[in-house]
Amino acid sequence: MYRLRLFAIRNARAFEWIYKCVERGMVAMDPVFAKIGHNRVERPIALVEKGVKSLLFDCKMCGQCVLSSTGMSCPMNCPKQLRNGPCGGVRPGEFCEVKPDMKCVWALAWDGASRMRHGGDKIKEVLPPVEHTLKGSSSWLRVSREIAAQEREARDAARETLAQAFPEARENEPSAAPLAAEPPNAVNRELKK
Repeated sequence: MYRLRLFAIRNARAFEWIYKCVERGMVAMDPVFAKIGHNRVERPIALVEKGVKSLLFDCKMCGQCVLSSTGMSCPMNCPKQLRNGPCGGVRPGEFCEVKPDMKCVWALAWDGASRMRHGGDKIKEVLPPVEHTLKGSSSWLRVSREIAAQEREARDAARETLAQAFPEARENEPSAAPLAAEPPNAVNRELKK
C-alpha cells in the first residue's frame, strides 16, 4: 500500500487529470443518479470509491476527500490526522515523529502538489476540520451533485435574466423569453421533422 501511495504522489499530475475525468463523468451522470435516487446509488458508488482510493491512496473514506488539494497524499494517513500542514515534530529526512519509518504525509503532499497543475495554490488553502458524520460516504457523489446543481443554477439564472430583460415580450409572448428548460427529447424531435 505504502509503495502505491508513493507512486500516486510521484504521478500526481496524471491522477489530477484522471480525477477531473471521473468528476466530469459523475456530473454527466447526475440526472441518471437523480432519477434512481442519490440515496440508492450512494452505497455502490462508495464501494467503488473505497476500492479505488484505498488501493491507490490508502484512503480512510472520511467522506471529505481533499486529495486534489494535497498532492494526492491523503492527510487522514497522518497519525495525528492533521488536515492543514505538518506538525512541529517532522524528523530529519522528512520522516514522521509518530511512525519514524514513514515519510511525513505533508512532506509528501508538498511534493505531490508541486507536480500538479494548480497544486501549489490549492495546498495553501485552509481546510475545515473533518465532519465525522460523513465517514464512509462517497465524496465523488457529493461533489458531482454539488457541481451539477451549480451548473443548473447558472443555466436557470441566464434564462431568468433574459426573461427579466424583456418583460413586455414575456407578457405578450412567453415563448420569446422562456423560463422553462426544453426537454432534450423535444429538441431532437423538432430537428427530425
